Amino acid sequence: MTIALEIQVEELRAELRNADPAERRQIETELELARAELIAAMAEQDGTGDAEPPF
Repeated sequence: MTIALEIQVEELRAELRNADPAERRQIETELELARAELIAAMAEQDGTGDAEPPF
């Protein structure tokens, strides 16, 4: 699961670099959510966090 999230984060970063101002805020929001999901998934794997995402 974390690999898919890491790929999603990288794809969103690439999109953000090439985004026009109208799309920028939406992509930033999606990137923020993907990062939060990745952090939660990594914490769950490590046993250091709850299974629930932080949002």
